[in-house]
Amino acid sequence: MPRSSCILLGLLFALGMGSSAAEDLPKQYPERSIKILVGFAAGGGTDVAARIVAQKLTETIGQPVVVENRPGASGMIAAETVAKSGADGYTLMMGTQTTLAVAPALYRKFSIDATRDFVGVAKAGISPLVLVVHPSVPARSVIDLIALAKASPGTINFGSGGLGTTPHMAGELFSIQAGVKMVHVAYRGEAPAINDLLGGQLHLIFANLSAVIGNVKAGSLRALASTRLKRSTLLPELPTLDEAGVTGFDMDSWAAIFAPAGTPPDTITLLNAALRKIIDSPEVKTTLGNVGFEAFSSSSAELETFVKDQLDKWGKMIKDAGIQPE
Repeated sequence: MPRSSCILLGLLFALGMGSSAAEDLPKQYPERSIKILVGFAAGGGTDVAARIVAQKLTETIGQPVVVENRPGASGMIAAETVAKSGADGYTLMMGTQTTLAVAPALYRKFSIDATRDFVGVAKAGISPLVLVVHPSVPARSVIDLIALAKASPGTINFGSGGLGTTPHMAGELFSIQAGVKMVHVAYRGEAPAINDLLGGQLHLIFANLSAVIGNVKAGSLRALASTRLKRSTLLPELPTLDEAGVTGFDMDSWAAIFAPAGTPPDTITLLNAALRKIIDSPEVKTTLGNVGFEAFSSSSAELETFVKDQLDKWGKMIKDAGIQPE
């Protein structure tokens, strides 16, 4: 029996899939390395989660799983690359609501449709957003920040990883609900925006907790609130925006693995089983938690239903915010 077949059969039994399932699956998958594209710069929340998952997937399937960053256009460059790649299970994407549910409505030059161009493999987790300010900003609470912004309309700037990213949308929603005017500064990825915040070129960011938790704990950034209705278990002392006076504010950032549409169902089944075993493991839950990610998995069907709901949610939010496509 070829080595790749032995790897596959061993993996199937290790994942608890029976011999009948093993007989139906492609006998040569995986026989070479798998690539996971990330549509944002290295060091951001999505990139961190992808690298943790890729390392464990490498150990599980017996083939290298590498992460490749293709930043730009809120992840749409990477998404378009994956959508046009071979539907063979060797090119995947760590997708987010930014790339698959928000950005397609904001970039005219791309024609990505999440329900048409991709098949969901498995969820990876949620990274709550946190409102963080540079220590020089004279605001120690959300109420302080709102008062500061109202006193000098249009002088407070906030950064994001690009037009239509979740941090961008969070800033726009905050402006609407708090009744303030702020200036959005878009970057090619969350990490460059955070670097400028640390350097004092920005006043604040609604950042993925996974990308700034180290800075918050070190005191180089000041966290004012989290964006979910429920406090994060990773920073339980931090109030929510709802608690801080911005009633009903509820937003987070999710990440999940996707494959090009047309990828064989048996390949999706194999990948889903491997990923669920990885993401549900105590070790990976702890590792993701240490970098600000709350791990959770799903079936492929559950992920696809979730994405459809997200398309409806974010479409309404874009319309309410009055954000125009470019």
